[in-house]
Amino acid sequence: MNTNALVTQAAPAISIVIPVYNEESCLRDLSARLYPALDALQRSYEVIFIDDGSKDKSVALLRELFQQRPAQTRIVILRGNFGQHAAIMAGFERARGEFIITLDADLQNPPEEIAKLVASYEQGHDYVGTVRINRQDLWWRRKASLLMNWIREKISGIRMTDQGCMLRGYSRDIVDAINQTREVSTFLPALGSMYALRGTEIQVAHDERLSGESKYSLYKLIRLNFDLMTGFSLVPLQFFSMAGIVISLLSFAFVVFLTIRRLVVGPEAEGLFTLFAIVFLLIGITLFGIGLLGEYIGRIYLQVRKRPKYLIDAVVEAQQDQPDP
Repeated sequence: MNTNALVTQAAPAISIVIPVYNEESCLRDLSARLYPALDALQRSYEVIFIDDGSKDKSVALLRELFQQRPAQTRIVILRGNFGQHAAIMAGFERARGEFIITLDADLQNPPEEIAKLVASYEQGHDYVGTVRINRQDLWWRRKASLLMNWIREKISGIRMTDQGCMLRGYSRDIVDAINQTREVSTFLPALGSMYALRGTEIQVAHDERLSGESKYSLYKLIRLNFDLMTGFSLVPLQFFSMAGIVISLLSFAFVVFLTIRRLVVGPEAEGLFTLFAIVFLLIGITLFGIGLLGEYIGRIYLQVRKRPKYLIDAVVEAQQDQPDP
């Protein structure tokens, strides 16, 4: 064997994981700001773009970015649209850095803010969450986020001031723990917060989306929060179990009351619509409880199928020199 052969490239200090889905309008601007911001840190780094089944020219633009920065850039191209968190998992499983940062491609989280996360990590924190200041989202998104943050904290006990901000930093140990997690559907910031020993939150800037459109519609936001609450807590099921007991007792007491009233006062047709209202209310609660139970059963169904979280079509990266045989 040639003793002068080059060894495998050393692992970088920082890995940036960026999921991409139909972001052709943002990628050039992202590159123009991201790489200078990382160069200014004066630390070794790698940028991992994960294309999540884009239907526009995102993949072609990512290949151009790779040609400009082959030593610091890696591209993972998935075979379809598996979702943001599955794409990030694909990046986590290939990240080599000691500190791994997730970043959206839409530039709403300025790349220049990465320096704040690195500074916090170097102060000893193993997980760095973020809180967006002066959010540039629509008013209903801000209000819905506040409500869901409150509900999620009460149900799961996981404290995240701003669960919607994907600019977050994870130590190597936490990413290794997340990679060992075998849940099919999960919420990565919540896992990071749960696994952290010395977690913290810092404030970061938030910009208005200049081009493209948000990938999270109202329906997807509701689905995400259902996954979050059912994936990290049994409280919703326990709540409906307790509610079922209370409603059963109240219903029994109401039946006894109606029976006694019928014997003492006689039948009353006027109370028919009140009875209908109570019945419809109970039916609505029952249907909601059945739907909630279906959420948990659906998670079990997804888990037992053991289908892969994502499929890779191609990986674009610089070829490392290997020792001669």
